Amino acid sequence: MYSVGGKKFAYFKTSDPQRWRFSTRVTPDRFIELTDMPGVKPARYRGRHGWITIVDVSVFPAAYLRELVQSSYERAFTSLSKARRALLSGR
Repeated sequence: MYSVGGKKFAYFKTSDPQRWRFSTRVTPDRFIELTDMPGVKPARYRGRHGWITIVDVSVFPAAYLRELVQSSYERAFTSLSKARRALLSGR
């Protein structure tokens, strides 16, 4: 599980039997778009809150997967208070 300032933005499964699956938060538009694609499903327990699980990472280019995680990180970071963001940024 990865978080910033206590806000979760990604979960990675690195052990068998579901090795390399990962879940990340997406915008409502992307949630609809991505859950209609093969290799993606709503995240268990969090799916109704805009989280998706990439079941088959081989379906997507690595750059696209990185962009999904980066976008989720940015959403989590910007949801923090201004003071918390400044503290984490070292400002």
